[in-house]
Amino acid sequence: MVKTISLRLSDPLRSFVEDRAGENGLYDSPDEYLRDLVRRDFEAEEARRRDRLHCELEIGMSAPESDFAPLEIDSVIAEAKANFGLSA
Repeated sequence: MVKTISLRLSDPLRSFVEDRAGENGLYDSPDEYLRDLVRRDFEAEEARRRDRLHCELEIGMSAPESDFAPLEIDSVIAEAKANFGLSA
């Protein structure tokens, strides 16, 4: 589903966007330029999240073996169900 967002820009910003779009610009329209900016920002945020996760995983993976505790899958599932109020 496509929804519309209205955007107000100051004259200098509007001119900047218009320079990027149209006959002499890299984009066919201001809409295309703005969608590309949003997509790039979205992708950058996803990359930041991936990097944070990677850092956390590296910490765990480099921990000494003595920091780990053995777990039984059935008890992990039962505890998770109990935490979410599900029947075991």
